[in-house]
Amino acid sequence: MPDCVRPIATAVTALAILAGGAPPSWFTARPLAQDAPATPVTLLVVNGRVWTGDRARPWAEAVAVTGDRLAAVGTTAEVRARAAGAAGAREIDARGALVGPGLIDAHVHFLEGGHRLSSVSLRDAASREAFVRRIAAFAATRPAGTWITGGDWDHSLWGGVPPDRAWIDAVTPAHPVWLNRLDGHMALANTAALRAAGLEISAPREVEGGTIDRDAEGRITGLLRDNAMALVDRVVPPASDEDDDRALDAAMRYVAERGVTSVHHMGTWRDLAVFERAHVAGRLATRIYAAVPLDTWPRLAETIAARAAGASGGRGDDWLRIGALKGFVDGSLGSHTAALLEPFTDKPDDRGLLVNTPEALANWILGADKAGLHVAVHAIGDRANRLLLDLYEQAARANGSRDRRFRIEHAQHLAPADIPRFARNGVIASMQPYHAIDDGRWAEALIGRQRAEGTYAFRSLIDTGAHVAFGSDWYVAPPAPLEGLYAAVTRRTLDGAHPDGWVPAQRITLEEALRAYTAGGAYASFEDDRKGTLVPGMLADLVVLDRDLFGVPPDQIREARVRFTVVGGRIVYER
Repeated sequence: MPDCVRPIATAVTALAILAGGAPPSWFTARPLAQDAPATPVTLLVVNGRVWTGDRARPWAEAVAVTGDRLAAVGTTAEVRARAAGAAGAREIDARGALVGPGLIDAHVHFLEGGHRLSSVSLRDAASREAFVRRIAAFAATRPAGTWITGGDWDHSLWGGVPPDRAWIDAVTPAHPVWLNRLDGHMALANTAALRAAGLEISAPREVEGGTIDRDAEGRITGLLRDNAMALVDRVVPPASDEDDDRALDAAMRYVAERGVTSVHHMGTWRDLAVFERAHVAGRLATRIYAAVPLDTWPRLAETIAARAAGASGGRGDDWLRIGALKGFVDGSLGSHTAALLEPFTDKPDDRGLLVNTPEALANWILGADKAGLHVAVHAIGDRANRLLLDLYEQAARANGSRDRRFRIEHAQHLAPADIPRFARNGVIASMQPYHAIDDGRWAEALIGRQRAEGTYAFRSLIDTGAHVAFGSDWYVAPPAPLEGLYAAVTRRTLDGAHPDGWVPAQRITLEEALRAYTAGGAYASFEDDRKGTLVPGMLADLVVLDRDLFGVPPDQIREARVRFTVVGGRIVYER
């Protein structure tokens, strides 16, 4: 089926399945049980509590796999009968635990996450002393002159005072240091890194869409925010191909251990080249939907057109797909760069910033959408979300009706009047539940209790009919859907300060959260005709846990562990 008609086909197929009817003849996920003699079963999962995600038949007991597709879903007896005579088929006994569709992380920075696994870890450094001590210890293991990057520090853990380069200069005299805050919208450079970037001598006073922090005497503190970070980023040596390959392999292993079978990667053309290299070599164990920068949409349109004559139809295959574009409206709440309708509570003269101008965003979105590309844009603050919803409406009016599935990445802080606009305009809320229980520790100090009611508004968005897709934002947060399920269902903050949930009115059910991590993610990448549910003919991506999540108290969801992760009928993780 040509890619140009796939979005329409997907919508029709979804309606047919939800109504319990038979899929049309071109539906790629046709039941393989029809040609059973030629397709022996290769894998069975039996004695499980199988949540299929299929609204017509949500529960089963077992599944059978033929090659890379699901062959049967039913009782253990039915599935074993389907597998009769299949020599060599492996059988997994789920022991009454939950079996579900492979989990889809709808927002990751996959290569950066892989690189972070071998970098200094500052995420839980709870004091200035711990922050400095960890950096010193890591620097001692690296050759002089080597850049130290990553980090992901969180200054809220030590009282909210941002770090200063003076803290670390003495322990890193031979290393340029460039360490991100955990949200990726603010970073600290030591003096060596500033010198490498030429900023100690001639740093600009203003950067459009970003800031360079200075103290009362005008000295650069080493903190750069949003667009200003590019001043140092441009001089950081790029990773080698070998380093990138190792990072990808590490990332795939890491998410497989957590039940993730597909990711939506928000990155660069260089990242895409790494994925393509792995795909050609047959090394991919995680399915990747790769987005490139929004302002490069003409290049993406040309790339797809040039590939259109190939077997993949221009946009890739079930392992690696392209067609998505990632942009930014604003920064982050924790870095005080989210664009707000009203000032920050703790900074009455500050409403955040726009990373890109409305005019530039409008041009990129209009052009990309006209070219039939998939637009996904980061918006955190309520002003940023309102602006983006306006721009999406304008593009839809200008380019006409079609199944475009615009996405807002994060959709974090929403004005109440804007929540129904997601469903009304078919905009997907691509959200990260773990952020709610992390940011909930400090967000009210920045925006106040009343505005916090519209933060991570899972319940309100679902109740108004919006499509919701869940992810992690890894490296910013752990790529751990079980943690995300716990967060969405309980909203208990990481510090234990909200035992009944932070903004408890926005809690959702376990099934709703699972759907956002499976069918929701598949819908958000135009792949709901092949993944996201356990239905015969769909891709054999599934996860087997060590317990039934529906049978344990919500506060125990995060204690569950993955026993098996299966991608395309192949076991990629076994515990």
